[in-house]
Amino acid sequence: MCADQFDNLDKHTQWGIDFLERYAKFVKERIEIEQNYAKQLRNLVKKYCPKRSSKDEEPRFTSCLAFFNILNELNDYAGQREVVAEEMGHRVYGELMRYSHDLKTERKMHLQEGRKAQQYLDMCWKQMDNSKKKFERECREAEKAQQSYERLDNDTNATKADVEKAKQQLNLRTHMADENKNEYAAQLQNFNGEQHKHYYIVIPQIYKHLQEMDERRTIKLSECYKGFADSERKVIPIISKCLEGMILAAKSVDERKDSQIVIDSFKSGFEPPGDFPFEDYSQHIYRTVSDGTISTPKQEGMKIDPKTTVGKAKGKLWLFGKKPKGPALEDFSHLPPEQRRKKLQQRIDELNRELQKETDQKDALIKMKDVYEKNPQMGDPGSLQPKLAETMSNMDRLRMEIHKNEVKKSLLYSLHYSPEGSYTDDANQEVRGLPQQHAHHNEFDDEFEDDDPLPAIGHCKAIYPFDGHNEGTLAMKEGEVLYIIEEDKGDGWTRARRQNGEEGYVPTSYIDVTLEKNSKGAVTYI
Repeated sequence: MCADQFDNLDKHTQWGIDFLERYAKFVKERIEIEQNYAKQLRNLVKKYCPKRSSKDEEPRFTSCLAFFNILNELNDYAGQREVVAEEMGHRVYGELMRYSHDLKTERKMHLQEGRKAQQYLDMCWKQMDNSKKKFERECREAEKAQQSYERLDNDTNATKADVEKAKQQLNLRTHMADENKNEYAAQLQNFNGEQHKHYYIVIPQIYKHLQEMDERRTIKLSECYKGFADSERKVIPIISKCLEGMILAAKSVDERKDSQIVIDSFKSGFEPPGDFPFEDYSQHIYRTVSDGTISTPKQEGMKIDPKTTVGKAKGKLWLFGKKPKGPALEDFSHLPPEQRRKKLQQRIDELNRELQKETDQKDALIKMKDVYEKNPQMGDPGSLQPKLAETMSNMDRLRMEIHKNEVKKSLLYSLHYSPEGSYTDDANQEVRGLPQQHAHHNEFDDEFEDDDPLPAIGHCKAIYPFDGHNEGTLAMKEGEVLYIIEEDKGDGWTRARRQNGEEGYVPTSYIDVTLEKNSKGAVTYI
């Protein structure tokens, strides 16, 4: 390359550094995109991940479990995007910035060397040019002195002294011209040598250094391009596993299993309601006209005397014995029979696990006590007695709880299942299977007689029909609206009243209750 292209090389190398820094800026923005993308993905996963506060809220459906697995895979995917950003920042962006700084320093050094070489060559040229001009000036002066001498020498009127003086002046000018000639020749020779050295040695060497620098810049860009792609390629296997995990999660969705979970969750244990009986309202008319008219026989026991019912309903009737002192919070009486049975079984299983833990702890304490008794230096056996007594007390308490829940479960089973283990044909078997103490309620009616009926504290709507064959219960039809005079106290029964004053107990699970706390006469039970 010609030496006169130094300025163009200056511009080109500056463009190369600008391009490298531009690519570094591109990589930096790409890193920010990856970081923001990973952050947004993690926030998205956090937003849609379930906040589990209890075991009851844990996802059970395969579609939900699959979605949560997909969220976990997506969270791992976000982590890989962070890895890409970190790799690009360390391997590409950081390296580019360090190299850019070194490149600027090296370029500045080479350009300064080139400028110094050019300045030195310019100085040699000026010295040569000055000697040349001086030689040219002395030559003109010598030429004038020669012309003056020749003119005086040919002039007959000129004196010999004037001619001699002109001759001396000519010799002086000639001598000075010869000295400047020699000086000019020396300066010219020196300049030509320096110029040859400049264009054939110094500048080519500087250009070579600039070329090597620019080629290294190009190689560095190539390496960074490759590192940019490698940062992404390294995480592809892990990202592929994340995507495969999402596909496996999608394949794990089982619609039949989900349907079975719904069935098991909402299975109540109640039989569908039976056929509505025919109610013949014309039998009184036909009986009045003719006693021989065929009519539907009146079913004794189905019709309840309003006066008797109202009087009996005033008493504190509790179908499972005495009125409980407070609401039962652990018998799941608000659930249908099937769900209540499952909850009781879960409670029994939990208590059995706790009992096993206490049993293991008791065995460990007994073994430790034996060791202390055999080796008193290891510890005092009496120090373990309080802990052992506490453990035994906890075991007794847990056994009582297990027995209590087993009794509840057995009673629930006897009320809702036939002896063969299948559901009974009549959903009202629950009422017919009530303890017998309510069948003899009449003898206690007078003890609980009140002068005034209880005030209504709300109303309810029958969801299912209820026959109410047992004493103290109230028959109702589906959709019938009743007054609530006593809330469910934990035994699964609610005391209600018809508009005609007829009172009795109905299953809480058969009705939709609306309490009116602010109504007149509302009663609060503690």
